[in-house]
Amino acid sequence: MATGETGFSDVIFDLVSVQYHSLKAGHDYGQYVRDARNAGYDDVASFFEQVMKEDSERAARCHDFMRKLGSKEDMGSTQ
Repeated sequence: MATGETGFSDVIFDLVSVQYHSLKAGHDYGQYVRDARNAGYDDVASFFEQVMKEDSERAARCHDFMRKLGSKEDMGSTQ
């Protein structure tokens, strides 16, 4: 199993990274939805809601992959 500079499996690190960024973006999009609604742009708000939903689904898939990989390898530090 390859390890990066973090000492963790590169694949686990990559999944954690994608999950973090998806969840962070989803949090930010909530404000974008409010901004669009407050400005009267319901179509734009709907777009942001769809993007937020996609990021939430992406984060959930990462979680599922990490759970699956956790049964195959130690998810902790490789050092």
